[in-house]
Amino acid sequence: MSQVECRLLDALCGRRRLLAVAMKLPCSLYCSLWFLLLLGAGSLLLLVRLQDLTEMVQQQTPGVNVVVAPRWPVEKDLVADSTAPGGFDAQQPEVVGEAAQIKNSPSDLRLQRASLSSSPSVLDEPAVSPKQPVTKRHRKLLLKSPSSAPGGEEEQQQTLARMQESRRRLLSEVCAKYQPGVTEQLVSQRQVSRVYVEDRYKLLYCEVPKSGCSNWKRVLMVLGGSATSTRDIPHDAAHYANHLRRLESYDRAGIADRLASYTKVLFVREPFERLVSAFRDKFESPNSYYHPVFGRPIISRYRANATRTALRTGAGVTFREFVQYLLDVRRPVGMDIHWEPVSQLCNPCLLRYNFIGKFENLEEEANFLLQSVGAPRNLTFPDFKDRNPLAERTSSKITQKYFAQLNSTERQKAYDFYYMDYLMFNYPKPFKDLY
Repeated sequence: MSQVECRLLDALCGRRRLLAVAMKLPCSLYCSLWFLLLLGAGSLLLLVRLQDLTEMVQQQTPGVNVVVAPRWPVEKDLVADSTAPGGFDAQQPEVVGEAAQIKNSPSDLRLQRASLSSSPSVLDEPAVSPKQPVTKRHRKLLLKSPSSAPGGEEEQQQTLARMQESRRRLLSEVCAKYQPGVTEQLVSQRQVSRVYVEDRYKLLYCEVPKSGCSNWKRVLMVLGGSATSTRDIPHDAAHYANHLRRLESYDRAGIADRLASYTKVLFVREPFERLVSAFRDKFESPNSYYHPVFGRPIISRYRANATRTALRTGAGVTFREFVQYLLDVRRPVGMDIHWEPVSQLCNPCLLRYNFIGKFENLEEEANFLLQSVGAPRNLTFPDFKDRNPLAERTSSKITQKYFAQLNSTERQKAYDFYYMDYLMFNYPKPFKDLY
């Protein structure tokens, strides 16, 4: 017998032995095996059917939204409407609250910085600039020709609107952390003393010196009808003969009504850069007010062996002397609006501004706002500099040179002085050694 035949015979014998064993099993055990086999087959068919039903439901109801509640209370989004005055939705809760003073000391603030800066709810601003560089001339054309904007005017406006939402959200978070309960009492006239009113287009503008305020006053004069062109308004006329009314001049009901229904506008600037710009303007250029009123007491207090001429005229204040005055809790002369922190000057936690612009992108953002409130299409934000026109504009590079005159401790104290401005308006630390 061959080897193959032997293997076939062994296999046949094996099958017969298994069959014989199965036949000898008890009937109950034999039935149990068959029941388990049937149960397994039924379960498999049921799972296949359930999977088919799930896929059919998903195909019929695509894109189900999951709503996640935000961690911080965020005010209603503001929608730009370019067809009517007061185009930003300015509806706000009832305006209440005496601005709470920031009780945190610089050391307390430093301890709290890490927790807030690492919070996932603090939003970064979306990029404003389109993919291609935009010149000043091109920015003006953006408002006149929708097709001239890279990516379209509508896309650009959506980007700016998202940026505004991000800034308002961040400000709301900072205020909730550092000034909780700030809106529990009525607004005082002193707290709106820097806010200018334009009733025709329902605008409230808080004046922040060295952040484009001269040109903003020119724009408000044109909107109000007291001037026909921003270029026809000299610098002194913009500040001292502008015929603009301040919000503090209204009675309590008039203040509350305008705060609740008008578009509240605030433009800010990098704090150190704004400080250097103010110093250059008021102390390095001839000035019949700031030299005697501020210069003389500063030189007298902080300069050893000052000359009689310096003590008499107040001219020649150095940047370091100026910073010493700024940081002195017993400063020899009071605070001035040109270097007062915006967090105190304009009370942003109390007034809840609808539009927060930045000097670093002044023209584009100002024109976006003007278009949103229905301003005349031929009115664009002016870009000229009529005060000390030959002097180079203060930039981040120039600011770095001035602050290089200070030691690290003085720079840190100056940063602490403007810390809330840096935090509220999302400006990065100007020096790496700051904490």
